[in-house]
Amino acid sequence: MPNYRKDETAIAGLTPEQFRVTQQNGTEAPGSGALLGNKEPGLYVDIVSGEPLFASSDKYDSGCGWPSFTRPVEPAHVSELEDRSHGMIRTEVRSANGDSHLGHVFPDGPRDRGGLRYCINSASLRFIHRDDMEAEGYGAYLNQVEDMA
Repeated sequence: MPNYRKDETAIAGLTPEQFRVTQQNGTEAPGSGALLGNKEPGLYVDIVSGEPLFASSDKYDSGCGWPSFTRPVEPAHVSELEDRSHGMIRTEVRSANGDSHLGHVFPDGPRDRGGLRYCINSASLRFIHRDDMEAEGYGAYLNQVEDMA
């Protein structure tokens, strides 16, 4: 099993927006994320640690302005923490090994797919197309990725 961890080299290579989101608990503006409209088959991994987080087959258009997923591809790679910022009580989602801020999870997702909406910042993710997953070491997840077209 790969050793996913917070990688200082990866952190040094982040754009200012990626750093603000992942390392300073920021949120990208709604509708602005590069991966929001992505419908290609593949895997979404933590931009800092590379740990697998979400599969394209679990992505859906929630209309909230951020990429939304019904479940993590590896539940052990996602940590959920109580977030009381901004006068609200929410559940923050972080990568378990990279400790990157990813976004939040809400109980208003599709009922027929578990009822959860993982609302995730594009800036915290790196997308690996299905055609590149084997070469990049994520071949074990190919069975969880399907066409979204």
